[in-house]
Amino acid sequence: METISGVERPQVVVVGAGVIGLTTAVVLAEAGLQVRVDAERPPGGTTSVAAGATWGPFMIGPAERVADWARVSLAVFGELAEESSETGVRLMTGSHQSLAPLAAPEWAVAVGARPCEKGELRPGYIGGWQFRAPVLDMPRYLEWLRRRFERAGGQVRAHRYADLAEARTQAPVVVNCTGAGARTLVPDPEVTPVRGQVVVVGSGALREFFVDETPDAELLYAFPHGDTVVLGGTADRGDASLAPSPETTEAILRRCTAVLPELRGAEVLGTRVGLRPAREEVRLGTERGPDTARSGLLVHNYGHGGAGVTVSWGCAEEVLGLIKADGADA
Repeated sequence: METISGVERPQVVVVGAGVIGLTTAVVLAEAGLQVRVDAERPPGGTTSVAAGATWGPFMIGPAERVADWARVSLAVFGELAEESSETGVRLMTGSHQSLAPLAAPEWAVAVGARPCEKGELRPGYIGGWQFRAPVLDMPRYLEWLRRRFERAGGQVRAHRYADLAEARTQAPVVVNCTGAGARTLVPDPEVTPVRGQVVVVGSGALREFFVDETPDAELLYAFPHGDTVVLGGTADRGDASLAPSPETTEAILRRCTAVLPELRGAEVLGTRVGLRPAREEVRLGTERGPDTARSGLLVHNYGHGGAGVTVSWGCAEEVLGLIKADGADA
């Protein structure tokens, strides 16, 4: 790396160390670029750690671009599942079920989802679909991403930017992966935080994931990870609090155990809270300042709603393509 006053200057600075930022950094570093991730919180301290997490579009648009990004990511997760003990990614069968008539969405049909048979439905549920999908242990996965990034020569620095103008002094190319933080950092008023809380319980009783798709119902999902299960959840639009709510924990446990009685009495191991960066459409594109020679290239990659994991690898590949197409001095 070039040095300025003895400090290494990267070719690319990625702002944000959540699943979008880290994945983008990995793709860029493995393409041969010198990359540094600057983030207020370390990967394990970002709100991405609170994701369920599985593959499947949720609270994200536009549909056509999302489908392309999701397909790329699905293929990568399939490969990562072959080393599940290291990556935290496993392929698992599960179902989305509804208390009201509901057809499987196009994205589910595209990956081979089939209608649930009567014997596969939980009591009271009248329909749904079953398929095999990646399920991620987020703390393990984020740590694995960090290690992969560092093996590719990348660096992670703890730093809080006041604005993106400051970030643009650090490298010829800056990639903005700040999630809900983009609302103030860009600033972009189209970004709205949607608070999500999950509960982690100790149990090996659940072998398949479960998601309640009943229209207008409160969120209810369960993703098993060996001897633990992540239960959710909430979608509190406009709420940016990261403090766990005991009342919400009790409500999640009550809803989930009513449908999944095998989890009754499971020990509560902890709670996690995250913010989904909701936006009508993902912002993935380039921007240059008025003085292009001095301000360099800014690439935005944020606004992924509840599907950051789902589109992470596809979006990262598109960022790399934009940087190459621009011919930025990286």
